[in-house]
Amino acid sequence: MRIAMVSIHVTEPAHAYRFYTEVLGFETSLALPESDVFVVNAPGQDLGLLLEPSDSALGEEYRSGLRAAGIPVLVMSTDTLFSDIERLRAEGVHFVGDVFRDASGEAINFSDSVGNLIQLHQGAL
Repeated sequence: MRIAMVSIHVTEPAHAYRFYTEVLGFETSLALPESDVFVVNAPGQDLGLLLEPSDSALGEEYRSGLRAAGIPVLVMSTDTLFSDIERLRAEGVHFVGDVFRDASGEAINFSDSVGNLIQLHQGAL
């Protein structure tokens, strides 16, 4: 067995789809705009990320609770943290706080523009 898909709750699925594909460079796995269903995946990976409409009370409570607590809903890894930060800033991405370091490496959080914090992480050498 392996994980095929995970979901994150977003405030606007179509907007999330544009952000994840056009800004972050994810690829389309499934796009059904008429149904507000979008699944993307990181380049070279087959794990689907369902951009789930946060239209239920439980989904919205979960999404907004994580955001209010400053907890990222997703952690993405990179080997080029500082150049990725520069590229994303040029795209207008809003970063929350500064780069921080811990035993696992360096990271920074940013807004995905649809209600979530995402962490960009580079592992320790």
